[in-house]
Amino acid sequence: MGKFITIGYGDSEGYERTAEEVRAAAHEHDSRLRAGGAEMGIAGEPVQVRNHDAAGTQVTPGPFLRSDLPVAGFAIIEADTLEEATRMVAGTPCAVAHGVVEVWPLQR
Repeated sequence: MGKFITIGYGDSEGYERTAEEVRAAAHEHDSRLRAGGAEMGIAGEPVQVRNHDAAGTQVTPGPFLRSDLPVAGFAIIEADTLEEATRMVAGTPCAVAHGVVEVWPLQR
């Protein structure tokens, strides 16, 4: 079984225009993923960390990644294949509420 990082992107406008019953089902879906061991959380304010040539740490507030939609949250999930991981996240709030979820395989 492999681990996957998921990044959910979405905004309140897309969320609010999604039917309430669809949103409720998506939150129930997240609850089932958590119960199955997925580690999930809402994104906070990021910082960038640099320590070029190990010469001293610089920390800068703000995201490095840019997207049309803000980062909404992250999860670490376990699945046997990328296809299984994509099926697992297809019912999450960002996926169903006019956002998007990226699935990144973690290689060891």
